[in-house]
Amino acid sequence: MSPLRRLVVLRHAKSAWPEGVADHARPLGRRGLRDAPAAGRWLSAADCLPDLVLCSTARRARETWELAAAELGSPPPVRHDPRLYAADARALLAAVREGPADIETLLLVGHNPGVQDLTLLLTGEALGESLDRVGSKFPTAAIAVLTWRGSWSDLASGAALLTDFAVPRGDRR
Repeated sequence: MSPLRRLVVLRHAKSAWPEGVADHARPLGRRGLRDAPAAGRWLSAADCLPDLVLCSTARRARETWELAAAELGSPPPVRHDPRLYAADARALLAAVREGPADIETLLLVGHNPGVQDLTLLLTGEALGESLDRVGSKFPTAAIAVLTWRGSWSDLASGAALLTDFAVPRGDRR
């Protein structure tokens, strides 16, 4: 039987818009600094710990993962991939298809609309209302979890089951 694979799709947390800062260099805003660790706590509580992380090179994506990873017991290796910045669903899928054969759970940290479109592209079936929620909005720091059997290179449109969709939020004190 083919191995069970899991793709965890994480949209970067809320960014700031400082004047004069290029889009790629935008940092996380106050809300993002609260929500990124909450995303890490959710990953840990949901037992969605990745074996490998593919992360956009944009500052807000890197900061999101750094803060989320700090909430995990033993953070996995990270590959910062410039192709993920402002990528569409097809480009994101191409990067995911390069996942090593020994990786069971891969986490992708990226940007909208690409991460939402990728999730919708891959979902053939979904549990509960997760697909409706993804279709209506994929907020900052949101996490989609997709599973299927097979290799990373064979991942195709409609092949995955969307098992969860969460929007972790940090303490608003």
